Amino acid sequence: MINYSFTVLLSILGSFVLVTILIPKISWIITNRNLIHHPNLRSSHLSSIPAMAGISFFLALLFILVVMQEWDVDAISINLIASVGLIFAIGLKDDLVISTPRAKIGGEIMAICILLFCKCLEVNSLNGFLGIYEISNTVSYSIVILMILIIINSYNLIDGIDGLASIVGIVIFSIYSYLFYITGLIFYFLLCISFIGMLLAYLRYNLSKTEKVFMGDTGSLIMGFFIGFVSLKFLTIDTLPLENIGLKPENNFIVIIAILIVPLFDTFRVILVRLLNKKGLFKADNNHIHHILIGLGLTHFRASLCLGFFNLLLTTVIIFLSTIFESFFMMMMILLCFLVLLGVFYFMKTKVILK
Repeated sequence: MINYSFTVLLSILGSFVLVTILIPKISWIITNRNLIHHPNLRSSHLSSIPAMAGISFFLALLFILVVMQEWDVDAISINLIASVGLIFAIGLKDDLVISTPRAKIGGEIMAICILLFCKCLEVNSLNGFLGIYEISNTVSYSIVILMILIIINSYNLIDGIDGLASIVGIVIFSIYSYLFYITGLIFYFLLCISFIGMLLAYLRYNLSKTEKVFMGDTGSLIMGFFIGFVSLKFLTIDTLPLENIGLKPENNFIVIIAILIVPLFDTFRVILVRLLNKKGLFKADNNHIHHILIGLGLTHFRASLCLGFFNLLLTTVIIFLSTIFESFFMMMMILLCFLVLLGVFYFMKTKVILK
């Protein structure tokens, strides 16, 4: 018990302290080597700001995985180090010299495939989701790769204003840490609270006026990848632990969608708008949710808090309903939420245009 409590403290405090110490060092190197982020037409900042704070996430993660080795009953750490190393390289390259979407997605697929070498992440059944039970390996791998790809790039897309990626990330990892804790998956609980520590440390710098930094693609891809990883692990939890806490296993997908509602809604909404306007899917614009909130006069921090609170509130409601209703009803609820949100943000956007 003492060893467990010590590991919990070391995980969250160690990651917090490491990122707090490393970010100023990384910022100094980036500034002195003139690798800083320069504002463009889409930027909400007027001055050049150091990016690549995600390097500190990568270094802190290596330390944390060593600390938590005793609790890694699935022996997944070696896969994580290999796959996140590839994600780190992809993000770093994109921060230094812009990568093509094809190259990024190709690298992300390779990293996901490395992860899937671990038997503990096999998805053999959807537990009755929309009436589907056993699935073939081909279908399983296709679903998993597509799911994690969407999560990685959805999280990457919301990193557009100060505080948003960190606050939403803290909410997501907090919910998963609770779910893993009550289902007895200690290693994954420790991993989640470690990322909470990293994001809390980064948030201080991201919101600072004098020491501001961005996590860059290096950071957002690492965070998105690990959100995808813990989402996949939640999908593979045995039915018994879920039933013991009242969750219907067939609603696992619904719970994941709810936990990731902000990045997923923003991504699908942006894709829909670009398709309707006949624009390229990978062409950047100012049509994201956070741009609309900023256009209505909210500060970066308030807009981020609003979206983070909404993410937490909706997830809590959906998880509660998932203990009562079956997947068909819950899927209709999710679709209804998306339609209502589309209407709300369309109305808000008209207000921005009128202003």
